[in-house]
Amino acid sequence: MDQLRAVVTGASSGIGAATVRGLVAAGWEVVAVARRGDRLAALAEETGAVPFVADVTSDADVAALAEHVAASGGAHALVNNAGGAKGLASVEESDLDDWAWMFEVNVLGLKRVTSALLPLLRRGAVERGVADVVNVTSIAGHVAYVGGGGYNAAKFAAHAVTEVLRLELNGEPIRVIEVAPGMVRTDEFALVRFGGDRARADAVYDDVPEPLVAEDIAGVIVDAISKPRHVDLDLIVVKPVAQAAPHRLAKGPLEVKAGPSA
Repeated sequence: MDQLRAVVTGASSGIGAATVRGLVAAGWEVVAVARRGDRLAALAEETGAVPFVADVTSDADVAALAEHVAASGGAHALVNNAGGAKGLASVEESDLDDWAWMFEVNVLGLKRVTSALLPLLRRGAVERGVADVVNVTSIAGHVAYVGGGGYNAAKFAAHAVTEVLRLELNGEPIRVIEVAPGMVRTDEFALVRFGGDRARADAVYDDVPEPLVAEDIAGVIVDAISKPRHVDLDLIVVKPVAQAAPHRLAKGPLEVKAGPSA
């Protein structure tokens, strides 16, 4: 085995791009996958990653990705990061097209890429002694909240797929790792959720003391797949200290409260 190789989806921005940078810095060769070729080209020039333009909702694109990875050296890790949210409307009033998009990207895209690359990861596991599937979900896949509707449903489904995959792969040297971030301030997540409304997107983070950033999650992912091969971090929930739950978020400076009098 000359080189550890990872495939990262949703690599053109946010957590995906940060994960590419983190893995390359840790010595991995990375195939960076996303729809936006211009973003991938810039990331490749910066990091040396191998860009591959593909949409995880396309059977043809994912089949081409698998062929490329197989022909260029295989894979020892897959980071299923592609995903996103649309809208904060109620279940009653939310748009079915938004729900369909969230399921296509967060659930079916994850399944499609995993199915396509598992044969290559098995070969990688023979070479390395272990292979990794990392699914980036969300705390929205564990705790429901008002306005979560379709995103909760999609991420709960992604969590379930991850749990089932781990059961199905039991007995093989393949770790199935779920990373479930809380509030992460990135350039695009909230912007996509609010249909490009920059003011509304920025307001999500107003007065929140130190929300997570993409590099925080990337560091967790790199650490998880760098553990000794017998160590499997099944589920990693990562939240900023200011966030107790999706619906419980501190605003303003974090301050120690006076305890009860002696």
